[in-house]
Amino acid sequence: MGFDPTTLRRDDYGFFGPDSPSWKIWTAPTAVIGFQRAVVLEHFDPFLTAAVADTRRIYTNPRQRLDHTFAYFLLVAIGDGRTAIQASEHLMQIHAPMTGIEPITGKRYAANSPETQLWIHITGWHSVLKAYEVYGPGPLSPEDELRYWEECAIAAELQTCKPEDVPRTREGIRAYFEQVKPRLCSSVRAEEGMHQLLRTSPRNGAGIIYALGSIALSLTTSALTPMWMRKLGRYNVPRISDPLVKLPAKIIVWLFTLFGSFGLLTAAPFIAPMAGQILKQHLSKDLPTMLETITPAQARERYSLRGKQNQVAEAS
Repeated sequence: MGFDPTTLRRDDYGFFGPDSPSWKIWTAPTAVIGFQRAVVLEHFDPFLTAAVADTRRIYTNPRQRLDHTFAYFLLVAIGDGRTAIQASEHLMQIHAPMTGIEPITGKRYAANSPETQLWIHITGWHSVLKAYEVYGPGPLSPEDELRYWEECAIAAELQTCKPEDVPRTREGIRAYFEQVKPRLCSSVRAEEGMHQLLRTSPRNGAGIIYALGSIALSLTTSALTPMWMRKLGRYNVPRISDPLVKLPAKIIVWLFTLFGSFGLLTAAPFIAPMAGQILKQHLSKDLPTMLETITPAQARERYSLRGKQNQVAEAS
């Protein structure tokens, strides 16, 4: 997925706007912690693991996998409507040919299936909020939290998720995790993918700085993960280490916050270069042409590349 940083906010404020909890949480230093947790937890869905494992990209370039996925979520959360809708269409196009047979269940998988896309979406938005609560400023106000989950549901409109399946409250999120828990599992390929993200080897091209950073982050993300998931994924991080990690992590996040955009932009490129570009453009505070938010439906009507492609095909 390519990205021109000058196009982040051309037309409007996107779907949520400057006063939204989504802008605040997705651009906080804690977001990178939450997102490492998210891309690791994704592997507990056997159908997603099959889609990722069959491409082999996670095993050869885990840094790019985290960066590109994080960048997509950022574009939807803080980009303008044109950027967000075209990024979602590009992603669905990439996912479209990713189908096959999942070896554990013997059932067919598809990367764009509503169930798989919902699992990716919920683990992303839930993990980033959880990191913000534990390592950042703390819980949102009840009003902001309700708004955050409503914004999560709006963002889900850009994927293939069924609207009626998207939870809109914390209680709904808990119920969703309980509902999907029986089908979550681990496997050799899932563990390999998770461990590549948690303890990246510098020999796979990610570099020594990223490898060390992934290991340091893994201590913070493991502390946010329930013990049953750690055991299932063979994290081998005991609960006793959680309090030892949380205080230093909170101090580091506080220091990044203290130095503002300089601290965040110094660290981001080493972990996620493309996401770092997006954050840099966001923090420049350039104003869009229209100081307003729009809906995904409006963005699709105005900026969808699919619509333009179909028009060209019909004309020819």
